[in-house]
Amino acid sequence: MSNNPAAITAVQGTAIPLPGNDVDTDRIIPARYLRSVTFEGLGAEVFKDERFNDEGSPKSHPFNEEKYAGAAILIVGRNFGCGSSREHAPQAIMRFGIKAIIGESFGEIFAGNCTSIGIPACTADEQTIDELQKLVQNNPQLNFDLDLEAQTLSSEEKSVAVDISPAAKTALLAGTWNTLDELLQNEAVIEEVHQRLPSFV
Repeated sequence: MSNNPAAITAVQGTAIPLPGNDVDTDRIIPARYLRSVTFEGLGAEVFKDERFNDEGSPKSHPFNEEKYAGAAILIVGRNFGCGSSREHAPQAIMRFGIKAIIGESFGEIFAGNCTSIGIPACTADEQTIDELQKLVQNNPQLNFDLDLEAQTLSSEEKSVAVDISPAAKTALLAGTWNTLDELLQNEAVIEEVHQRLPSFV
């Protein structure tokens, strides 16, 4: 196990079930929010058009339900995060408070963007996802433990196997998922190489 403080080995907490397949990034965070200079405040806008009507009144949506408030794990269906490759989508989900996502499958770029901000995107088969969502719907206060080393999602009522790409698992467990941080930590080495390179000016 890594001694890197950035290592992510487990995620604990309650969950939000989000039924449905092919939830694209435009539904997760509408395109008008891509003009944001920073990602700050995007958590309040996640699923904005599905959670609120034109007058700003809340609609029926799991992210609006008090019984799921404070959840750390999002349980989704097939092909979650498909569509355009906007990194604002996982950023908005993370800033809402989600620390891990379990789904049947993910858009490839979305899953990579999740890893790059420290969110494990794990998969399970359709039957398992359906059972997990129903379990949470029946008991919203049920606590889960996602163990990335063992690749299991456990609660007092159920324990299931989950999958994650080997590259994502390695990066999360080693604490090397934040590529910008890795770059900054090697600033001295980068400068040394820069000084050795010939100048073309």
